[in-house]
Amino acid sequence: MSTPTPPGPAFPSADDKSVELSSRRTGMSFQRTRMSADRTLMSVIRTSLSLIGFGFTIFQVFSKALKLPHATLSAEAPRNFGIALVSLGVLMLLFGIVYHVRFMIELRSERAMLKREGLIHGESAYPVSLTLITAVILLGIGLLALVSMVFDFALFG
Repeated sequence: MSTPTPPGPAFPSADDKSVELSSRRTGMSFQRTRMSADRTLMSVIRTSLSLIGFGFTIFQVFSKALKLPHATLSAEAPRNFGIALVSLGVLMLLFGIVYHVRFMIELRSERAMLKREGLIHGESAYPVSLTLITAVILLGIGLLALVSMVFDFALFG
């Protein structure tokens, strides 16, 4: 007497298991790619923050040093160098944000296409990128610092 094989999906075949595992791995690879894009944006934030902070510090410190007797710096040198560094940081951050947003739109559309075709499950949602929110806030702070340097006024006091 042979054991009857139950019908239906209770016992999927080896091919069904393989397809399921492949689909899950592909779905997870989208999450890894999304996190990798966030790490790339974090490195842009780190570099931009350094440039903005260093440029603003140079502007502040050397502007105060110009008021000392026997200062040999040109009056515009600290301002120009500080503005150049802050501008570079702001531009780098702006390009990083634009690149990140374009990449994420492309990644989301690719993921949606694979989900429509049934090749991945797409059960896990893409959360809002806190890294992107941080980058936009830093961009605003950098722009405020740049405006205060160019028009020579204090923002917070």
